[in-house]
Amino acid sequence: MSPLLEAEQAVLGAVLLDPSQLQQLGWLAPEHFGRPVHRALFAAMRKLHADRHPALAVETSVPLSWVTDTVVEAGRHVRGLTASHAHSLISACPRPGHAPVYGRMVLEGAIHRSITEHAIRLHQAARADALQGDVEGSLRCADVLRDVLTDLARRWGTEPRPVAPDTPPAPSPTAAPAPGWATGAEEEQVLLGVLAERPRSMDEVVGWLRPDDFVDPARGEVYRCLGALHHRGEPADRITLLWEAQRRGLLADGTLSRDQIAALCDGVGPGSAEWLGEQVMRSSVTRTAAASARAIRALAEDEALAPGRLINYALHALGPLDEVRTRWQAANGHPPPTPPAPLPNGPPSAQVHAALARSAPRPISPPSAPSGSIPSSAAVRPPSRGHG
Repeated sequence: MSPLLEAEQAVLGAVLLDPSQLQQLGWLAPEHFGRPVHRALFAAMRKLHADRHPALAVETSVPLSWVTDTVVEAGRHVRGLTASHAHSLISACPRPGHAPVYGRMVLEGAIHRSITEHAIRLHQAARADALQGDVEGSLRCADVLRDVLTDLARRWGTEPRPVAPDTPPAPSPTAAPAPGWATGAEEEQVLLGVLAERPRSMDEVVGWLRPDDFVDPARGEVYRCLGALHHRGEPADRITLLWEAQRRGLLADGTLSRDQIAALCDGVGPGSAEWLGEQVMRSSVTRTAAASARAIRALAEDEALAPGRLINYALHALGPLDEVRTRWQAANGHPPPTPPAPLPNGPPSAQVHAALARSAPRPISPPSAPSGSIPSSAAVRPPSRGHG
């Protein structure tokens, strides 16, 4: 049994023993539990607590009806739940007073699991967009992932901010996609030919298209050479482009060849540089989204990574997609989004409350009762409360 599963059982057992523990677990939600039966039980406890179950008013011992009513309420959403399962959860709780710590473990596991799931969805959306020639699904999933990271940071009690990890967990966003992805290589080739044949067309794309947007690094270097000629106001043709490539060492190291440059400059038909550039940008958006998703998933699957760092590293991994997205919007005539205003007085009170609730010291409970009896919950308030 994994430590995370034991933590889920322990926090449920603690609340079954002492429903007042829910007051210290306001930052924990049913969806944070991995197993459906655990989600149903915690949701049932919260509902009974909100409905002011009679067990909440008892000061000496918790009536057995708290357990049975919880099982009945949860049984409306999952099948096969019995009272014996609830009592096994009670036995799995070493110290009821440690419920906030157990809950923190559950939340930590939920953060890793949720980020992994949303990273997978982002990768799937990027693959679908790449094959369909679209970007909206990728950008929409990226927005959802960012909202999830922000919500998880609030629940964990930390400030969401991009932080670069010490060691990159995945290849850079410009890495070549896996076989089967639509890459727009043909559009790249035609675009370079148009720019070499009609240098004035560079004005249509130079403001938002970058060499890293090309799937082939060699074609990206050709675009860089054309951009350098354009920036210096020098004419662009087969000879000047070949000379610029030589000056940059691209011929010497084998990145480019004379034949490649000659093929770009000869036999180019009509074409719109702006339209072709948008196709290259579209491919760049989906590739970058997929690379960001792979990086975030690799981070989330590292169980040793603390939740605060995981959230901030994941936000940093979305940075390249934000940069490409801004240029994509510029290419399509959309204004860039307004960044959120900085917080004037530090993190919101909800974040501070969540952090304090998870880390506040609790009195140490006495040793658990012998096997066959219900553990005491003296860690919350005297006298000890048990089911009667």
